[in-house]
Amino acid sequence: MATKLYVGNLSYNTTSDSLQNAFAQAGKVVSATVLSDRMSGRSRGFGFVEMEDADAAKAIEMWNDKDLDGRKLRVNEARPMAERPPRRFDHGSSERRSF
Repeated sequence: MATKLYVGNLSYNTTSDSLQNAFAQAGKVVSATVLSDRMSGRSRGFGFVEMEDADAAKAIEMWNDKDLDGRKLRVNEARPMAERPPRRFDHGSSERRSF
């Protein structure tokens, strides 16, 4: 089983590969992803690392509040994504407008 870790305050220069290599120092990394902005493609400054359960606590201890690429990381166990209402693109109008 794998534990998903949230990694915040990433440098915009940190890539998924460099994040995986860094966390591999603590144990077996299942996956590592740095999230990027859809429009610009630039890093959003956070990501997720999945690690074997036995290595996740060690990774948190090793990397939380430690420097990677010039930034102090925030590392903790990821929480499930909260439910959000569906997006509305019609600015609250339930009628379709025609121009």
